[in-house]
Amino acid sequence: MQASEHHAALHAAVTRRFFIRQAGAGMATIGSLKLFADPTAAADTFSKHLAALQYLTPSEEFRNVERHKPLPYKLPLEKRREVGLERETWKLEVIADPDSNSRLRKPLTKKKGTALDFPGLMALAEKNKARFLKVMTCNNIGNPLGMGLWEGVPLRDVIWLAQPDRNVRRVFYRGYHNNKPNQIFQSSLPIGRVLEDPPGEQPVILCYQLNGKPLTGQRGGPVRIIVPDAYGFKSIKWIQQIFLTNHYQANDTYAEQNNDIDSKMKTYARFLHCPKKVEAGEPIPVTGVAQAGQSGLTKVQVWLHDAKQSLPRGDRYYTTADWKDAEVLNPGPAWADHLPTKPAPAIPHQIDANGNPVSWPLRNTLTHWAALIPSVPKGKYELRCRTIDQNGVAQPMPRPFQKSGGNAIQMEAVRVG
Repeated sequence: MQASEHHAALHAAVTRRFFIRQAGAGMATIGSLKLFADPTAAADTFSKHLAALQYLTPSEEFRNVERHKPLPYKLPLEKRREVGLERETWKLEVIADPDSNSRLRKPLTKKKGTALDFPGLMALAEKNKARFLKVMTCNNIGNPLGMGLWEGVPLRDVIWLAQPDRNVRRVFYRGYHNNKPNQIFQSSLPIGRVLEDPPGEQPVILCYQLNGKPLTGQRGGPVRIIVPDAYGFKSIKWIQQIFLTNHYQANDTYAEQNNDIDSKMKTYARFLHCPKKVEAGEPIPVTGVAQAGQSGLTKVQVWLHDAKQSLPRGDRYYTTADWKDAEVLNPGPAWADHLPTKPAPAIPHQIDANGNPVSWPLRNTLTHWAALIPSVPKGKYELRCRTIDQNGVAQPMPRPFQKSGGNAIQMEAVRVG
């Protein structure tokens, strides 16, 4: 899995200490099962797999989901300047939908010279900006695209500059495109989600920075939308136009492609390292990543199944299988030192003034997990992982449907002997 390159070295140290401690007690993380006699050997089994883990994904290492031809950020520099894809020429319009009866008292338009430019956005950021951790995930791809620390101006601050007056039910928005209908990519949100955040949630932002650095064109810069609790298609890149409308229906590009556009991110687990083959008599080290979605995350579990035996009949999601708890890794007391910018002042709902997570795992982000499965007889096995959310519901429930986000139970084949 590509994401194995994208998670924190900090977690490697935390995991190693955990396995030394657990091995020293003679207990495994998935039950009262013996580990190595030498606790250091148990930890070293993981070290090579954990040493390269990073919590935040470098900008250039995010997995891309792209649809434009040519890609806007690959246009010649002069063309990018001409069409507003550089900070010095970027402008954002906030206007009433021409097909609606919404009214704005002071629309922000290029024609009248009132469109918001990048210095204007930075002036707003000096008064009020938001910074939060969020995993970027495509609802039709099984693995996360990358994990980032995003910074920007709350979208509502810009909406209010246009002084919306009446008949506004949704916000339609789109990024730069080449005017070909099949190249337009757009999305929408209820106006209520933009103006008011649910308890414990971050604001929708006009994002200009990722991991403490300016947002690159490949990542949607100079400015893009970031919706903290939604899949990636809501976080439109190269944002240039915002329409306030009285339409009650969405206009999302994904809505025309049989997708659930109102789906919040799901909770699920994936393997990062799972050996294809181990020698008989050796334990099986596995590491993974879990996305904590709308319902949060309580635990990660693994299940090693002998391939010669039948799977549980009439149990599509293996609810009666012999699942064992893995260890969800705590980031540790020095976690804030691994962020590109110190989280001061505090990042609301995520990080306190001392730089510590207010809870763990954080919703809408990734966390890491690990398990050391005791040795088993020679043979072919199937290894699966799943999550249990904060409502006690096991993956892939309560929303097992692919079009509302992928969270199928992953299986990896393991040969022993």
